[in-house]
Amino acid sequence: MTELPARRLLLVHAHPDDESINNGATMARYVAEGVQVALVTCTLGERGEVIPPQLRHLTGAALGECRLRELTAAMGELGVKDFRLLGGAGRYADSGMMGLPDNDDPACFWQADVDAAAGPLVEVILALRPQVLVTYDGHGGYGHPDHIQAHRVAMRAVELAAEAGWSVPKVYWNRVPRSVAEAAFARLREELPGLPFAKNAEIDDVPGVVDDENITTEIDGGAYAAAKAAAMRAHATQIEVAPGERHFALSNELAQPLFTTEYYELVRGQRPQQRETDLFAGIEEAV
Repeated sequence: MTELPARRLLLVHAHPDDESINNGATMARYVAEGVQVALVTCTLGERGEVIPPQLRHLTGAALGECRLRELTAAMGELGVKDFRLLGGAGRYADSGMMGLPDNDDPACFWQADVDAAAGPLVEVILALRPQVLVTYDGHGGYGHPDHIQAHRVAMRAVELAAEAGWSVPKVYWNRVPRSVAEAAFARLREELPGLPFAKNAEIDDVPGVVDDENITTEIDGGAYAAAKAAAMRAHATQIEVAPGERHFALSNELAQPLFTTEYYELVRGQRPQQRETDLFAGIEEAV
């Protein structure tokens, strides 16, 4: 068996761009520290809304191909060399926003059998043996069907991988503490007139906002702020990063903060008594 790096991190996301928005600074930091960082993306985001007018002709498979190129560029900015599509490119189609007829497409991720979709992810887990896995909560952060399904598939894959021989010691969900979101939006209201967006988002538009006591871990990615912003900017069809790299907007043109300290809730593993500053806290010597 090939010897694996001492620390190994696996992230599971729904579409290209989710990883950079939620975890870009974390990924860049751990790559710089020599951690094996791997990403599994569940769909190509073929039904995403496109921001630049010159690219709005892209739909379906053509948009998916473009978003894969964007993902490749973003991973280059973060230094991540191992990134994969769940089951291979095009295996699961984007499901569209919740409540749309797209959700009923038999080929979409939302309609996939969870155990069947978990199978390819189990193979990745058994091959990489990550000590840490990061994904969404049961609401998918904000209710998108592909995010909810990514949560279901990731959590089920962790269970099945344990039965097959590798028990992931720590599983985290992406979070943002409410106090941090409130302070960031207060600053955003002051800066909005100078931003190239119509108006600011609301706190509830930010995925994963929870009360502060739910936060177990915070990762200071300030040194990698530029890398995160560059990775987000690489997803040009989906994200517009404002000058100064403190804010961004999606296709709704609502400004929201760009966080370089990233927050998590530990849901598998021993919950710490005090907030951690390292996803690998307590497990380097044990695994």
